[in-house]
Order: sequence, then structure tokens, then C-alpha cells
Amino acid sequence: MQLHLYAPHGYTPGAPYWKQLLWHFLGSPLVQSYCLPFSNLKVAVLRLFGAKIGNGVRIKPGVKVKFPWRLQVNDYVWIGENVWIDNLAPVVLESHVCLSQQVYLCTGNHDWSDPAFQLKIAPIRIQAGSWIAARATIGPGVTVEPGAVLTLGGVAVRSLDAMTIYAGNPAQAIKQRVMYPPQHTNHSVNEVIHQ
Repeated sequence: MQLHLYAPHGYTPGAPYWKQLLWHFLGSPLVQSYCLPFSNLKVAVLRLFGAKIGNGVRIKPGVKVKFPWRLQVNDYVWIGENVWIDNLAPVVLESHVCLSQQVYLCTGNHDWSDPAFQLKIAPIRIQAGSWIAARATIGPGVTVEPGAVLTLGGVAVRSLDAMTIYAGNPAQAIKQRVMYPPQHTNHSVNEVIHQ
């Protein structure tokens, strides 16, 4: 590689420099903070910087977001400790998605066949009801279809089919996901214990 040849070729962060600086020095530290454990405050900060965020979103400490103005989070999404949303391109998390601890969403890569190591970016979309387990990684251009699961430490470099469980690096389908209806009962806790 000849890194002195690198140039962004029209790529921009998507916000004026002052906004990037405010995010870097003020907004991002508040969202990452372990001293402010309240999701509502973190959601408010992300919205202030342009993220589109729905209702019932839970954000744990240590979450890093590269560019909030390129983030859409729908309703009832859980984002676990130390998740890194490296969104050079847009990232969409549809409703009822769970990102467990230390998940990495990577929207940018470089062309290793190009001596100038040119940047290549592509969006990530994680569709409703999907679970990305702890320390899993999702690469540029991946769509996770509804209800898919990427297990502990899995690496998705291609899109994942709906209601399928994936594991490994690169992620491979291991079985279909089966969802059982929620258990609704009129029994009290005491009745259940004494049965």
C-alpha cells in the first residue's frame, strides 16, 4: 500500500465541522458516560445531534456512536454496554432489536486491492426482532432480516436471513429460530410454587 496516495474522494462526515466538534467533546462523552446511567438523557443527547430515536429505547453506559446524524433507532431497542456504532454510513435499528455488550457495527472498510487504500462504505440495517449477541460484529452493507440471531462473537459479512440463528466467523446459519407465544396465566405466584 501507498498510504500517502489516500484521499477521501468526496466522502464527508455529513455535518459541519462545529457540529462534529460539539459531538466529539460534549455529546459523545455524555452518551458514553458511566456516571449518567439514565437512558432518557442519552436518548435526548443523541436526538439533539440529529439521531432519529423512537420510544422505549434503552442505552447502557459505554455506547459509542460515530455520527448520530446517521443513526435511526426505532421503538423498544436495547443497546448494551460498550456497543460501538461506527456509522460512516447510515445505520438503522428497527423496533425490538437487541444489541448485546460490545457489539461492533462497522459501515466502513478499505479496498485492499487499491494501492491508495480507498475507503468503501455501505449502510447497515438490522430489522425488527433481531438479536446481535455480545462481541458480535456486523460489516458494511449487511442487512439482518427480521428475527435473525447472530450468536456470541459471530461476524456477519453477508446479510442474514429472517428467523435464522448464525454463528462463527464468517457467520454461518446453524438452525431456524423458533419463537414461542408468551405465557399468559391467571395463576398467582403462590399457586405456581405449590403445584
